[in-house]
Amino acid sequence: MARIGVFICHCGTNIAATVDVEKVAEAAKSMPGVAYARDYKYMCSEPGQAMIKEAIEEHNLDRIVIGSCSPRMHETTFRKMLKGTKINPYLLEIANLREQCAWVHTDKAKATEKAINLVQMAVAKVANNKPLTTSTIPITKRALVIGGGIAGIQAALDIADAGYDVTIVEKEPTIGGHMVMLDKTFPTMDCSACISTPKMVDAGAHPNITLKTSCEVEKVDGYIGNFEVTIKEKAKYVNHDLCTGCGLCQTKCPTKVTSEFNQGMSKRSAIYIPFAQAVPSKPVIDPQACLKLTKDKCGICEKICPIGAINYQDEVKYTTEQYGAIVVATGYELVDWKQMYPEYGGGKYEDVITGLQFERLVNASGPTEGHIVRPSDGKEPKDVVIVKCVGSRDPKKGKTYCSRACCMYSAKHAHQILDKIPNSRVYIFYMDVRTPGKGYEEFYDNTRKDGAQYIRGRVSKIYKEGSKLIVKGEDSLIGRPVTVEADMVILATAMEAAPGVEEVVSKLGISMDKDRWVQEAHPKLRPVETQSAGIFLCGTCQGPKDIPDTVSQAGAAASKVIGILNHDEMETSPMISHVDQTKCAGCGYCVECCPYKAISLVEVPGRDGNRKVTKTVAQVNEGLCQGCGCCTATCRTGCIDLRGFTNDQILKEVDALCL
Repeated sequence: MARIGVFICHCGTNIAATVDVEKVAEAAKSMPGVAYARDYKYMCSEPGQAMIKEAIEEHNLDRIVIGSCSPRMHETTFRKMLKGTKINPYLLEIANLREQCAWVHTDKAKATEKAINLVQMAVAKVANNKPLTTSTIPITKRALVIGGGIAGIQAALDIADAGYDVTIVEKEPTIGGHMVMLDKTFPTMDCSACISTPKMVDAGAHPNITLKTSCEVEKVDGYIGNFEVTIKEKAKYVNHDLCTGCGLCQTKCPTKVTSEFNQGMSKRSAIYIPFAQAVPSKPVIDPQACLKLTKDKCGICEKICPIGAINYQDEVKYTTEQYGAIVVATGYELVDWKQMYPEYGGGKYEDVITGLQFERLVNASGPTEGHIVRPSDGKEPKDVVIVKCVGSRDPKKGKTYCSRACCMYSAKHAHQILDKIPNSRVYIFYMDVRTPGKGYEEFYDNTRKDGAQYIRGRVSKIYKEGSKLIVKGEDSLIGRPVTVEADMVILATAMEAAPGVEEVVSKLGISMDKDRWVQEAHPKLRPVETQSAGIFLCGTCQGPKDIPDTVSQAGAAASKVIGILNHDEMETSPMISHVDQTKCAGCGYCVECCPYKAISLVEVPGRDGNRKVTKTVAQVNEGLCQGCGCCTATCRTGCIDLRGFTNDQILKEVDALCL
């Protein structure tokens, strides 16, 4: 007969304010198999855990039920506590009295009744739990970083400095991401390139870092400690092992196309290095623009290359490598405001630009060498309007979320305009001003002192009259419409997840939220982890953030990776799926539904009467399985069960609730 201990937590007032915890503890004493029950204010605290340990010894308990907050929050805490006792850590059940009861009810009597039911179900299940033991898996001491922006670079450098090999996979021809496009960084106004390009050089020169530019992750198999990753390397048409980066080919190329790096505000050649400080500083050929590749004409770059590095026959290559952990740092893009806001001109007016385009205008290495001019005629603008929240905080047309960095970079742009253009005027239309960072509020205040005029209200329309842009909006503080004549308009457009993130997420077996941001395991306690063990995230792939937060999160992700690679082997959870292969029909439905790609079909020896045959059955990869239970619900023959949540254990809970 089981001897179950039940411990009900007040969780301060989180539970106790809505649930009569003393009554729940008293009711538990009469439940079948319960040998001891009591309540306590903070069960997860050190005194609370010590009290549970003492009760185990004093009352000879062999199973534990804790009525507290979500098991997602503290199940691991209490399992660690039980490792120092005679009770197997998996002979523990958490009755979720906070999220599932106290936080969703206001009627104390009904909440208390529900809490008793939840505890009763947990008691019935724990009585049928079986002891489980963990196993270990070896760890490949290498890491993969997907994305070569400042987040990916910082994470890779931190891991590499700890002595482990790192591969950075970047889809563009150079690492650096968006940060290298910027001119200055707020609130210190130091040079963005002066910060980021040394980091790029460090990453390119680090003996433990391998750069794979113009590459994408094609396929991911395996599990924590043992990921098998297939990487697709796009054809560069330039042999980087031979190329010295002299640049002669770029100067002679007759084809000119729009420069992505300069945000469409200048041209580049068909064979190109994205910008002067690119890493690696070697060119690639744009196959869509190259006359030789599209029309079999030209070929000048091949003729003039002094070392024969041009290879028009270059093809896509695939390599497969092993990694112990993966960091996702796929970054962001700006929303396509032209489709969202046709009332702002929809891209018809050259002088309505995005904040990132302005960064290239004001940058010394940009298309105008840092001179702020109108794209339409090259004249210096005297009246500039900045429109914030274009696509952000707009559930009707854009995104519901705040893009976080817009308020500060709008203030930075205003400061730069007022500083560089004498007698200029800057008008900033805003919804709210948000400055949540060290020195941010002071920077915003200084921008207003510089002369920036903040107008609280939305812009309803932008149109052109002669050489002027007419910006019509409102001043909601005085309740009047506002019309401003401007020479240039800068739109602070919303951030959104980078294109292609869906494919990356699908290949890794992790999840996204409704806005396509990569979903963290827990917003507070596991902000850089995903639900797939061994896969971490950092930077703006997880949501909008500024550079300091991005770099901090990259360091946090790196520390998690180092914690894994620092071990030769690691424990795995025993609460995973198990297949009774004698019952398995080999239908494969479990393979299709598994979100972690943990199940495969294999051939095993069997019998058909007296005749030996081979049989197709399902097999679970214990290192990859995360114990989600999808396969158990899908299995038509009932041959798959989830250890710790078997069909029998779940039915005991149902019986306890119904009786």
